[in-house]
Amino acid sequence: MPRADFEIWIQGYIKAWTSNDPADIAALFTEDAVYYRLAFTEPWIGREAILKGWNEHKDQPGEWEFEYDWLAIEGETGVLRGLSTYGQSVYSNIWLIKLDEKGRCYEFREWWVKKG
Repeated sequence: MPRADFEIWIQGYIKAWTSNDPADIAALFTEDAVYYRLAFTEPWIGREAILKGWNEHKDQPGEWEFEYDWLAIEGETGVLRGLSTYGQSVYSNIWLIKLDEKGRCYEFREWWVKKG
């Protein structure tokens, strides 16, 4: 899968993160997607569960900043390193994203560590 497909997806994710609009969020994921928000916890399974979980844990527009760079893209899998900033709190992130042939995510995993 071309890097451009992953870039389109991450830009859609940032849009959804900013808007918290259910349509923006739903457009990112397959119907049966699996979203691992935290290590060692049960994932959100299915688009409806992802929408519900996102709504329960949403960030408000303007309260965060996000920078990223792609570490690897191989086939249907992309891995990025992100830096999320919420005021004085800074988090280092690794995201693993698996896309289907239509550019929708069917598996998302994130790991993060808070600075300090």
